[in-house]
Amino acid sequence: MIRSIVWFKTDLRIHDNETLIKAIAQSDEIIPVYCFDNADFGLNEFGFQKTGKFRTKFLFESLVDLDKELRQLGSGLLVVKGNPETELINIAKYYQANKLFAKKEVAFNEKQIEKRVEKELWKLKCEVETFSTSTLYHAQDLPFSIKDIPDVFTNFRKKIEKESSIRSVYPSPLSIKSPIIPPIKLPTLEELGLTEPLIDHKSVLPFKGGESEGHKRLDHYFFETKAVSNYKHTRNELVGADYSSKFSVWLALGCLSARGIYDKLKQYEAQCGANESTYWLVFELIWRDYFRFMMKKHGHQFFLPSGIKPVETIVQQHNEELLQKWVHGETGNDFIDANMIELKQTGFMSNRGRQNVASYLCHDLKLDWRYGAAYFQQQLIDYDVSSNWGNWAYLAGVGNDPRGQRYFNIEKQANDYDSKQQFRKLWLTKTI
Repeated sequence: MIRSIVWFKTDLRIHDNETLIKAIAQSDEIIPVYCFDNADFGLNEFGFQKTGKFRTKFLFESLVDLDKELRQLGSGLLVVKGNPETELINIAKYYQANKLFAKKEVAFNEKQIEKRVEKELWKLKCEVETFSTSTLYHAQDLPFSIKDIPDVFTNFRKKIEKESSIRSVYPSPLSIKSPIIPPIKLPTLEELGLTEPLIDHKSVLPFKGGESEGHKRLDHYFFETKAVSNYKHTRNELVGADYSSKFSVWLALGCLSARGIYDKLKQYEAQCGANESTYWLVFELIWRDYFRFMMKKHGHQFFLPSGIKPVETIVQQHNEELLQKWVHGETGNDFIDANMIELKQTGFMSNRGRQNVASYLCHDLKLDWRYGAAYFQQQLIDYDVSSNWGNWAYLAGVGNDPRGQRYFNIEKQANDYDSKQQFRKLWLTKTI
């Protein structure tokens, strides 16, 4: 009997999951596993939580949903907590697994974990197979090697749109054969060093984790409201549920796949028509691809003060007082403060807000950009390692921006995007 472990990470879905489909095809039985890695919790070198309470709550909901979907197919999700190289070895021994299937990683720390797991499993003669499941365009289909990917996004986009194609989605499996999987048991927030997040009624959306919720959001944004047809014109707004897709929240944990969104968008365009806005959603998915491929190309450089620039930059002297004022929305700049309070209280911020607060930290406060990236890592429900660190390096002038430092005139931005002060009044007004 061939028995395989499917190691779920940030691919918490059944639909369009090549890792799962290949494991089912090549195995008599599979054991789906999720591991809470001890290294993902606690403080990082910048003094922030590696995984914050908003994202962890969303993760809990996503795992419960995945377990439910797996059990409907005859399986279930085995959840463990510890170091993956230890926990996965124990599972492989217990179930006498022959193979482990997993999503392929590109970021430095995640790749190190992947290597350690593979090294330990080889000792058991349990081989590891990984698959690229995160991007819209598959890495193997790019018209250049990873090391030759252009460091300017426009050059990358034009070439792949012309010379590459997007693969079809993988259908959901109809059934799964597994040994008996015990009922799901999640750690508590307290065990992970976190507290229960309070729900702020002013949040743009009551985000709930899971593939089921992700598909509800897809149907709402495409077919129920047709909001996608106005996306390019509304995406810079700041208040409300539908000014942007909010798909990033489900994409970050892989509850939705980029190809799955694209496939659904094509269905929408066939029924309701394509326009500049529907294309712009694809444009943003290509940006997401780009940061992942850049992370694969440049590796650990994205975590250095100088980013991917060849010249060493001057590290700004750290000022904890200024940093904390930025974190808590107490800078005195009402537009920055409103955005930072929204992030602090909900785990979400608009794309327009993110660019402004990042520019303000880097160029007005002149702080080390990595503290901002680390705080976003803690707070954001939709934290994605490649997009987060890639975007922050871009705004700091040490990433992929060909124009160098991208400075935002905050007063002009506030007037352009919050001219009636609706957003600022929402978040700066104290409520009892």
